[in-house]
Amino acid sequence: MALMDFIKKQFIDIIQWTEEDDGTLAWRFPMQDMEIQNGAALTVRESQMAVFVNEGKVADVFGPGQYKLTTQTLPVLTYLKNWDKLFESPFKSDVYFFSTRQQLDQKWGTPQPITVRDADFGMVRLRAFGNYTFRVADPKLFYTEISGTRDRYAVADLDGQLRALMLQNISNAIAASGIPFIDLAANQMAFAEALKKGLAPEFAKLGLTLESTTVQNLSLPDELQKVLDQRIGMGMVGNDMGKFMQYQTAQAIPKMAEGAAGGGSGIAGDAMGLGAGVALGQVLAQNLAQGLRPNAALAEAAVVPVSASDVMATLEKLGELKAKGVLTQEEFDAKKAELLKKLV
Repeated sequence: MALMDFIKKQFIDIIQWTEEDDGTLAWRFPMQDMEIQNGAALTVRESQMAVFVNEGKVADVFGPGQYKLTTQTLPVLTYLKNWDKLFESPFKSDVYFFSTRQQLDQKWGTPQPITVRDADFGMVRLRAFGNYTFRVADPKLFYTEISGTRDRYAVADLDGQLRALMLQNISNAIAASGIPFIDLAANQMAFAEALKKGLAPEFAKLGLTLESTTVQNLSLPDELQKVLDQRIGMGMVGNDMGKFMQYQTAQAIPKMAEGAAGGGSGIAGDAMGLGAGVALGQVLAQNLAQGLRPNAALAEAAVVPVSASDVMATLEKLGELKAKGVLTQEEFDAKKAELLKKLV
């Protein structure tokens, strides 16, 4: 009976994994009712690593290459099985293959706005999203900490944990960078680098290497964006009361037009219209008086209200020019100060 069982057994001569592009990070070589023969060939392809596990303990780890399995090539397994000089053949051992390819275009983002401390605005809530790239760097650690004895472990199984790590470290990355929100929006590469630096140790604890991170967008919630628009507008007019009246009138005219289009009437509506009209009359009178003064046009240029989106777009373009070396840091800072004068 024992002889028949021996004959029925299948003996493994070649151990290899033809990896498919399906997001698999770890794969166990099928060993049911099979044993490995002495001198069997192990093939580990580029972008792979193989690990022998004996009774739950990680033994030998192999990088890319072709190997003949003997006591010399399996020193740890030989020790764990108490082999002396003779290789007991055949033998059983679990063999796991790990993909070390870069896992590209992994998405991350903030489902809800997160609160961070900003150098310019104090506490702000912002949204952010981008992508990142990682790979398995330490298969032994990845096996013991993550994949375990599963037949297959995929990127999708790890996605939730890695997204959570990204979100946990966004606030720390912004604080570590010391870059205000306005500059982060204009120089997203600096934020991405700070995020990668903060996350790399956390990925390493799982046996992974964080290869790269990108930040595709940084934005404020709508209500905070409106406040920022107002502050940017006031920063543009400064403390000049004439300019302030012009700014206020420019803000009021669209609302007056909306009221007129909607057929608004009544004493309150007439009073609001009259107040805006008086303000507009004061501004026109001031402009007329300035126009009658010699060289008035040269003394002060007319103020054209600038939207917050235009300011942000300009800052982003300036950030790109600085990143390419067209602008120096001093020139960038000077232009930023000019755009955000008296904003804080």
